[in-house]
Amino acid sequence: MQKTNRPTINDVARVAGVSKKTVSRVINRSPLLSGDTRERVEQVIADLGYIPNPQARALALRRNYLIGLVHDNPNAQTVMNVQQGMLEALYGTEFEMVVRPLNRGSATMLDDLRHFLERQRLFGVLLMPPVSENDTVAELCDSIGCRYVRMGSAALDTAEHMVASNDREAVRAATQYLIGEGHRRIGLVLGPHGFRSARERRLGFEDALKAADIALPRSLIADGNYTFESGIVAAERLLDLMPRPTAIFSSNDEMAAGVVHAARQRGLDIPRDLSVIGFDDTPIAGHLWPPLTTVRWPIASMARSAALKLIAGVGDNPEPEVREPSMFLSTLIRRASVAAPGDG
Repeated sequence: MQKTNRPTINDVARVAGVSKKTVSRVINRSPLLSGDTRERVEQVIADLGYIPNPQARALALRRNYLIGLVHDNPNAQTVMNVQQGMLEALYGTEFEMVVRPLNRGSATMLDDLRHFLERQRLFGVLLMPPVSENDTVAELCDSIGCRYVRMGSAALDTAEHMVASNDREAVRAATQYLIGEGHRRIGLVLGPHGFRSARERRLGFEDALKAADIALPRSLIADGNYTFESGIVAAERLLDLMPRPTAIFSSNDEMAAGVVHAARQRGLDIPRDLSVIGFDDTPIAGHLWPPLTTVRWPIASMARSAALKLIAGVGDNPEPEVREPSMFLSTLIRRASVAAPGDG
């Protein structure tokens, strides 16, 4: 095997005049060192261009420098947005990201998660909804000493273990906007059963109608599962009603795009014949014609904050003077898919 000229930990110890164990302590930020020794060893590391072996560090700390992302989410764009936020937080640090989908409906879900966390020896994990909404999952992470942060559409945990958004209030505001434009017969496309986000968004929708004294018959509520195809199916059922709704709130943008598609198939004009609002503000919202009015969900910012919570106080990532926020506000983005009933 060909030898390399790369410096080793033994070279650093010899030049610095310390033991290999002392060099290891410097690398792993052990507090059991004097300032002078730490500075001397760090200077030798810099002079020699020594790069610590991450596997060796992981062995010493009994943890890898890996942050996991665990999800069971049918919307690929949502998962990508979370990854984007996490990567922004981890950029320039020693940490890397590893992604693992789970089946929350599986009888072996908890065992599968435990096996993943222990095999990868994760330093921490971000739990996406709906997995994050399971208290037993958080308890499992805690029991094996794995840092965790839960992402949700409502408060799920203490501040250090949570990032959340105000979905209920945001959807209430979006529905009030439709009511303010003159809509009284408004359809709702639900999110998947068992998702806290779907529940919170439905509650916000119902809050706004109740405050305006507008009835919500069951016929104006259609099931969906956060996919484009389910939005088409839901819209077909709502648009078959007589009279049909003059507006539809969809619990995410993918389904809203399906609503627009189904309406166009029937020759309906958006927004003259049907106003549509989505939720997320994913790229699809701006690519539709007309551009989609939607609720901007700051999911990338939430993921960035979650990752920073996970690595705070480790290595070159000191505890922040100002704690990362735990609650993020979703806001209505008004575009061209909403008008008064019958108006262009």
